[in-house]
Amino acid sequence: MNRAPSGVSERGHGDFAQRREKMAGVMRRGLLCLPLLAALACGDDLVGETEVATPGTTEPTTGTSTAGPTGPTTTQTPPETSEGSMSGAETTTTGAPTSTSEPPTSTTGDPPKADMGSSGGDFLRCHDAPPDGATLAPDIPAYGGTCPTLEIGYMEGQAYNVLPQQLGGGTVERQFLVIAPEDAGPDERLPVIFLWHWLGGDAQDFYERGDVQNAVNQKRFIAVIPEAREGLLFKWPFSAIDSDADLEAEFQFFDDMLSCVAEQFSVNKECVSSTGVSAGALFTSQLAGGRGDVLSSFMSLSGGTGGAIKPWTAPAHKMPAMVLWGGPDDFCILIDFEQTSKDLEQNLEAGGHFVLECVHNCNHSTPPFPVEPGETAFAPLWDFFLDHPYWLAPGESPYNEFGIPAGMPDWCAIGAGNAVPPPEPCDKNECS
Repeated sequence: MNRAPSGVSERGHGDFAQRREKMAGVMRRGLLCLPLLAALACGDDLVGETEVATPGTTEPTTGTSTAGPTGPTTTQTPPETSEGSMSGAETTTTGAPTSTSEPPTSTTGDPPKADMGSSGGDFLRCHDAPPDGATLAPDIPAYGGTCPTLEIGYMEGQAYNVLPQQLGGGTVERQFLVIAPEDAGPDERLPVIFLWHWLGGDAQDFYERGDVQNAVNQKRFIAVIPEAREGLLFKWPFSAIDSDADLEAEFQFFDDMLSCVAEQFSVNKECVSSTGVSAGALFTSQLAGGRGDVLSSFMSLSGGTGGAIKPWTAPAHKMPAMVLWGGPDDFCILIDFEQTSKDLEQNLEAGGHFVLECVHNCNHSTPPFPVEPGETAFAPLWDFFLDHPYWLAPGESPYNEFGIPAGMPDWCAIGAGNAVPPPEPCDKNECS
């Protein structure tokens, strides 16, 4: 059975000072970040999961590719403007509209449909052809150089894929994994999702913890897992002191990876998504603002915006978002992920985006997704991505009409402030 949309009030979160005291041991590790605190001069919002690296001195510029943002779809609504952001003034990205129709393309295999229970009906997902008259995603630009032949999958000791990027007058080799279905057909149009790892992890860790090979085999998509480069204090450029050049260089890396994946595979451009965990989630929110013209959806797992994190940048394309965190004690070093997640939610709802809020109670740790036998650990995450193609109207989600699918956690609800964490205790924290 699907769960109908609910309007449950947000649970109280207790005394802030007590929560700070509870996380004192974690916060002591925040002393490692005092140089950043001094630079920010803005109090207590920092992020980290391990000892931070020494920041490099290279100033990023742009990548080697000529691929870049081609403009968000604007045929249905005008670009949004700032509407009471908690994190200060928003900026807005704009671009040219794209065509509103394309011929349907068949796929191989039989991608799974959402279980709609007894609610009746069905809805179009990423593996389906767009409806007539739908507003479609822009074409994926060609890479500006020569794409390498991509190595697919991962085994221990395997070399990563490499793309060159011009940074500060030099060339840096950017690394990433590409995970595709092992039995992908030559004409199978595959959705793509980017997975940005956490501060103490790397691309291999995300691949293993997410059981990504089995996930792409089951759900029929491509996962691109970037590796952070050296020279950034927190692996990804999301903090208030990261330069605009750093941020744009990472956006360019995203463009280059997508272009080269699209050159080698038949990519479903109507379903290009992004998700991240902790530091990777903080960057994913920046990517959603900077490349919202390309993304069909995004998922933030203990991420957000505001405070010591760069503010939300409003894209013209209204994309559905899953905003997930670990309850009132989701702290890591000096960042309050409940606060940053709520800031992100406020900006999304003010801008007309659909929000699925998910609040578990396991603090700063791997989300305890309930999954059916045979499903992979992050199955609800993949389902949200595949349930929300690009062509959905602003604020639209099939969950509005059909309810939240049965496979989603009970601690998820439509709209900010509506999710109720599980009542049973979960004394976990993976901030180390």
